[in-house]
Amino acid sequence: MAEAEALEADCDMFKEPMKKRRRSYRDQQFQAFPSAEQSALKEYEKLDSRTRRVLSNTYQKMIQSVFLDDSIPSGVKYLINRLLALIEKPPLEPIYVGLLGSTGAGKSSLINALIQQAMFLPVSGESICTSCIVQVSSGCCEQYEAKIHLLSDQEWKAELKDLTMLLQRADGPRGEEVDMWARDDAAEEAAQKIQMLYGPGAQRMRYEDLLRMKPQGRIPTSRTITLKAEEAGDLSVKLDPYIRTQRSDWNGESAETQIWPLIKYVEVILPKSALIPEGVVLVDIPGTGDFNNKRDEMWKKTIDKCSVIWVISDVERVSGGKAHEDLLNESIKACQRGFCRDIALVVTKTDKLHLWEYLRERKMENQAIQSQREAVLQRNEIIKLQKNRILKEKLKRKLPADSKVLDASNLVYTVSAHEYWQQALLTEEESEVPKLREYIRKRLLDKKRRLVTKYVTEAFGLLLLTDTFNSEESLLPEHFNVGSLRRFVEEKLELLEKAIEQCFACMEQPLQAGVQGARASYRRTLRTCLVRSRGNQGFHQTLKAVCLKNGVYASRTLARIDLNGALSQPIYDQIDPVFGGIFRDGKPTGSALMLHIEAFKHSLEEKMAEIGKRNSWKYDEYKRGFLIQEISAILGGLEGHILRRKRKIYESVTSSIQNDLKPCYEEAAQITGKKACERMKDVIRRGVERQVAEGMFERAQERMWHQFRQLKHGITEKVKGSITTMLTLATPQGDGLYKELADVRREQKEMEKLHRSLREVAENVQLRRGMQDFLLRMSPSKAGPHETKL
Repeated sequence: MAEAEALEADCDMFKEPMKKRRRSYRDQQFQAFPSAEQSALKEYEKLDSRTRRVLSNTYQKMIQSVFLDDSIPSGVKYLINRLLALIEKPPLEPIYVGLLGSTGAGKSSLINALIQQAMFLPVSGESICTSCIVQVSSGCCEQYEAKIHLLSDQEWKAELKDLTMLLQRADGPRGEEVDMWARDDAAEEAAQKIQMLYGPGAQRMRYEDLLRMKPQGRIPTSRTITLKAEEAGDLSVKLDPYIRTQRSDWNGESAETQIWPLIKYVEVILPKSALIPEGVVLVDIPGTGDFNNKRDEMWKKTIDKCSVIWVISDVERVSGGKAHEDLLNESIKACQRGFCRDIALVVTKTDKLHLWEYLRERKMENQAIQSQREAVLQRNEIIKLQKNRILKEKLKRKLPADSKVLDASNLVYTVSAHEYWQQALLTEEESEVPKLREYIRKRLLDKKRRLVTKYVTEAFGLLLLTDTFNSEESLLPEHFNVGSLRRFVEEKLELLEKAIEQCFACMEQPLQAGVQGARASYRRTLRTCLVRSRGNQGFHQTLKAVCLKNGVYASRTLARIDLNGALSQPIYDQIDPVFGGIFRDGKPTGSALMLHIEAFKHSLEEKMAEIGKRNSWKYDEYKRGFLIQEISAILGGLEGHILRRKRKIYESVTSSIQNDLKPCYEEAAQITGKKACERMKDVIRRGVERQVAEGMFERAQERMWHQFRQLKHGITEKVKGSITTMLTLATPQGDGLYKELADVRREQKEMEKLHRSLREVAENVQLRRGMQDFLLRMSPSKAGPHETKL
């Protein structure tokens, strides 16, 4: 196995780096930014592209110098593989902005306004809504393009089986149909999908019969449909049938509309946009999940990969709506388990206001407000103040007090896509669409600055390493006792392991308290989930859907039902602030995991500085710089590993409960006949009682601890292996590490210049930003759309 990995690593060295993007495109990709920000981005882009060119030249020279050699020293392999990894590193990881909201909340209308394309995505009305996740981004293509990804054949068969089981009727004692319940929303949705794909009456057919039928729509074997158009309107017409759901009359639908139940998600790529920069992906995330396992898993993963989440709510439903609260809670969970760093509430359709009702409700008849515009602006400010306070309090209960999201100046936006286009009541700025665009641009600029700074610094350190292999002198002096340094590292690693254990230990008390709370409240939770005030009418098939999906029913149009999540919620109520404190990315405190890793890094850096001083290294600054830079690169890679493991740790409690209750869900799902709904409830109740008595919540607690232990082990093993490799490279060259390589002094000098220019670019950015802010403050404020100055 090790030999195979080594051979694969050797082959990787001779891979060709990714081709550079065309130079002619660079000037066009920043047109979404104001001139000051454009200049800053161009400077960072120039630094990035020049660094890549230097790395590519160095890589080619390295390859040529070892290409014919029978054996390549391990240090040189390390260098070449590191060069290739840096060259192929993407210039910018996309920023995903998730628009999360119920049907009709205004997500599609907002995206249309942000991209300046009215009616590009279908807008929800009485008969239509967006039926799947839609990702919208701008790229280097000249045309408008959409890729429609379909469920695989196996994925659809699995869903079809569940849909037909959901629609099974109860049979009476003599085989006669006893339909004791009115058709509920779960059944309506199931029937709609089957009927749309196979035609009228298909919802009454058996699963085996449907498998033999040919779907009405045209399904490509590749399971991907690509659409292209020269104009936005033309692509919108082509795309519309695929991403809308017809909810009332499906007779006479086109072949495209007929396959919407098979669609997993849609990617839309716009040509170079003057409004949404390349590197930003707007994601329309409809509803609260999906009945299909794959689509529902994608719904959760899409939320988790968003670094920004905007919870979209209609101004008339922003107060007291359960779906709105559920989505807000889901967004906060994304902060815990995913990549989300910013949450905001975006209140839409804020132009809606009945003036006299508003004045009467607020008892303001005698006040100065006499126009619709004044009332809308005042109402929007009131909403911002109220919702900002409520949202901040909610976030404080769930997240650490020093989380970055709590420092945000704007947690609530009041938006009107209608007024953005019409400007009958509000100016373009007052519609707040431009404010959201500005937020996106600032996020992208800040991310680009951080990535380029890190990239150039890492490249500079790597070029210093090439100098080491071109000389007999090692990074560490000949007489240096390497054994003592290794012992120092081992001691620090032991301290790091203990620090991580102490960091995780702060979860013990809240986790235990949460388990006690869950044991005390599970019966009350079951009553809330299983008992309906209007009885079982319209609930039977919804409950069956919950059981078919192991305790979770997700619908595009209704609130999400998650029995496992409800049972585990008392645990999360206790652990959330502490969990967030461990994995925080804001100002570090004693409980933050990354703080202990940073302390370990700092101790190694100090040791390297001490070695350099004591031994009077030649080119001391560069050598110390390389070693410190490699330590940063090694430990910096841990952040991604920790983020990926974080989701598994956080979800381990709910996953454990779901796994323990799976047998009772499966038993309940098979129940048919008279009083099936009550019998299903009894099976679930008995199953939960039995599992609680056998330690269901305690097992969930232990499984979370197991995940924490695995993370600790992964961190220490990764650090140990990487630091050992680095020390091997730094020791005196006597074990075959040395190799006379090509002359790269020219590249080293150029890289040194680029590294020095980082500070200059940062200073220029600050200067331009200051000038821009000054000019904005000095500019006169705009009047309303119909106001004139005297």
